[in-house]
Amino acid sequence: MRMLVSPRIMAVVGALAVGAVAVACGGASLDTIEPAVGVAEVRVLDNRFEPRVIEVEAGVEVTWDFAGRRDHNVVGGGWGSDVMREGTFSHTFEAAGTHNYLCTLHGGMSARVLVVEAPLSHGPPRR
Repeated sequence: MRMLVSPRIMAVVGALAVGAVAVACGGASLDTIEPAVGVAEVRVLDNRFEPRVIEVEAGVEVTWDFAGRRDHNVVGGGWGSDVMREGTFSHTFEAAGTHNYLCTLHGGMSARVLVVEAPLSHGPPRR
């Protein structure tokens, strides 16, 4: 006996499957995640970056610590690491802006570095 499944049910099942994959790989939109301010180290775990969104001042070196059991990389606009399973990779962000990055080996494994201008140093206060 052959069962027919309605297209509507198939669409719902497909949407749930896509949602499950998104949640497993970090899920929430990067725009809705509150940044971890002043954090300059990101852990590269299996299928996620932790934290996913950080905020640092321009000129700060960010370090990714590879701590998962699987191979990963960190690739952004014009910069990136090799494929690694352990060790660290660092990159200094000189210019303010939004810098998205991802692991090219695992779809949905994405994160962001928000770089803000460093406050001007005016030296010690005058008396």
